Amino acid sequence: MSIAVLRTFISRWKQEHEALLSKRNKSAAKLPENNVSVSEVDDTLNDSDMNTEKSNEECEGHAEKSQDDTCTTSEEPVKTGGKVRGDLKPPRVLEALSASGLRALRYAREVEGIGQVVALDNDKGAVEACQRNIKFNGSVACSKVESHLADARVYMLTNPKEFDVVDLDPYGSPSVFLDSAVQSVVDGGMLMCTATDMAVLCGGNGEVCYSKYGSYPLRGKYCHEMALRILLACIESHANRYKRYIVPVLSVQMDFYVRVFVRIYTSASAMKNTPLKLSYVYQCTGCDAFHLQPIGRTVSKNTSVRYLPGFAPVVPQECSHCQKKFNMGGPIWSAPIHDQEWVANILSDVKSMKDRYPAYDRISAVLTTISEELPDVPLFLSLHNLCATLKCTSPSAVIFRSAVINAGYRISGTHVNPLGLKSDAPMEVIWDIMRCWVKNHPVKAQPADQPGSMILAKEPVLQANFARAVASLSKAQAKKVARFLPNPERHWGPKLRAGRQITSKHISLLGEEKVNGCLSHQDSELDAKRQKIEKLKDAPAES
Repeated sequence: MSIAVLRTFISRWKQEHEALLSKRNKSAAKLPENNVSVSEVDDTLNDSDMNTEKSNEECEGHAEKSQDDTCTTSEEPVKTGGKVRGDLKPPRVLEALSASGLRALRYAREVEGIGQVVALDNDKGAVEACQRNIKFNGSVACSKVESHLADARVYMLTNPKEFDVVDLDPYGSPSVFLDSAVQSVVDGGMLMCTATDMAVLCGGNGEVCYSKYGSYPLRGKYCHEMALRILLACIESHANRYKRYIVPVLSVQMDFYVRVFVRIYTSASAMKNTPLKLSYVYQCTGCDAFHLQPIGRTVSKNTSVRYLPGFAPVVPQECSHCQKKFNMGGPIWSAPIHDQEWVANILSDVKSMKDRYPAYDRISAVLTTISEELPDVPLFLSLHNLCATLKCTSPSAVIFRSAVINAGYRISGTHVNPLGLKSDAPMEVIWDIMRCWVKNHPVKAQPADQPGSMILAKEPVLQANFARAVASLSKAQAKKVARFLPNPERHWGPKLRAGRQITSKHISLLGEEKVNGCLSHQDSELDAKRQKIEKLKDAPAES
């Protein structure tokens, strides 16, 4: 997925540079009329097009090495500087937590048009392994990848606005790296960030999540999407401290982690819109209905815009449907988490290079589902949860979608959960549809104080129409395109943190044969590497 996004970023990056040059040429053509110097035009355009111009800040010492150059490792990385306004240079990439450098090597070998890739790690053994891997991968890797022994936070702080792409993929939470990462990216550059501490982000330890990310999670069916939005809100808060803001292009929840791809820009005026993109979430403890409370709002008067606090409360003390209390969480990112144009371009590129993606089926399935999501609807409902509240049989997804569409609202699926449904219909309409469904499919009597009984006690205001709508199936569903694939293997999930030992708990969970198989496989890999190193050492002596 990261390689696919990086390819699209480089393509967009070139298009934006060409658009900037075209704008400069048009402005320069007007010079005789306006008596403006070329330098003044360039300065004006550099200020106005901050969101599209990429400064590579790369000195000649970091130019691509020849095939005969040797690979070196430095414990004190060289700082580069100086703003480049000339020809477009290949984008520089920082792999901040590279370990053995496999991802950095894949970037260098598989992504066309990429510049230098800097691989960092603060473990000496990891840096040595990365250096060996660079040599194993030949002249292309030696010319593009450099490995350094350094603390990622210190390195990014001492190299501000030097990298077009920064990739953060820690084991656990990325929160301690975000402050330095948002400073290290050039204007218009991309930050790729992963979080694997899903138990924290999904509400297992709310107080820990608040201490790390500044948001309180809620435990609901939408918790994985909420984890994405909490991470985006956290990145935005770090960027705002330096008059910067983010624009998400793709946000993915896969397997056991969340990963976001955001572009970072600098603008003190655009940064003021951040409160409009953040919201608190009220979740009913009885019926799982949720409501969003925006943090801020704007009031326009003539040509001026005032920023004011959001109106509150959006909900009463008790839920109007089931009379239960609300839990409050957030703040979360409530603006769109994907750029649908980017998603379409990435999906198109992936399909055109199908043979170059070993995980094509998985990537295509996720991107296809994302391309069909409603971009402006935060979080989602679970049809099974709605039916569990009412203790009724569940309508099919097609029937429920048709009822929502026939009521005049939009509805879509979500890549986070195969049973999740995004809709802009208010909860009153959703419950009216379910009341009409229960009238046709009666349920057993329940105690009067149950949430389902309180909801069904009210007569529906809307008379639902369950006739099948044309748009009840998405294009992918109509063509029977796979959208959710099974895990590649049993016990799919994060492996042990480096330095951890296998205990009896792991053996009982995975099975003795599985553990022994993994260990023997690792031993065989180590033996193969040792033999390869010995051959490389003996080769010069034989010649």
